[in-house]
Amino acid sequence: MVKEKLKPRHFDLEGTGHGNSLVLHNDEVNSFDYVIECLIDICNHEPEQAEQCALIAHIKGKCPVKSGIPSQLKPVQKRLNECGLTATID
Repeated sequence: MVKEKLKPRHFDLEGTGHGNSLVLHNDEVNSFDYVIECLIDICNHEPEQAEQCALIAHIKGKCPVKSGIPSQLKPVQKRLNECGLTATID
């Protein structure tokens, strides 16, 4: 009997098995403190996590800040966008 090799699956933080990510993009408008505050308030990040995400976005140009299915991510994306941050779902 030949066994098939299964491809590893990406599991999101909520454990749904869907690999969509909400990605924060760097901008030259908002301060680090403001971005951190938004990530804490909207994405429920701990302060250290929010600070790391803001720094990664600044250095690399973008940073995944939340994962899940699109229906979960779209309201969070909308709130980030309404606060003047650029966020996309990948």
